Amino acid sequence: MARALPLDQDRAGERRAIDFSNQGAVTCGLRDAVGPLRPRVAVSPYGFALVLGDDRVLLGRLRKAALAGDPEALAEEVMEPGPSTNRPDASVAKLLAKLQERELTTAILTDPEGRLLGVVRRADLEAAG
Repeated sequence: MARALPLDQDRAGERRAIDFSNQGAVTCGLRDAVGPLRPRVAVSPYGFALVLGDDRVLLGRLRKAALAGDPEALAEEVMEPGPSTNRPDASVAKLLAKLQERELTTAILTDPEGRLLGVVRRADLEAAG
């Protein structure tokens, strides 16, 4: 799956992180003001917005605290740069263990070039187990 290659045949029937991916995360560009993002994040299943560059490359994350500040602030000024990401072909068991160990509720999936593919919720992985 990475770089558009097929999955390893030994694991072809195994569910992967991408199978639980959701495209519903709020996204914005570097030059977007954070004020208009607040209501979108408030109704999102996630407590953050993702900052994307050209070709949907993930550049950063805006947590609720950043969104609660100056509504005229630009995303690039208040974002958390380079959030941790995961590959879409990660096994469900390994990704779930990682989220549980680090007490995280979500995992961001990107391709090898850093393009956003979606977000996986820990609760969805636990429910599938």
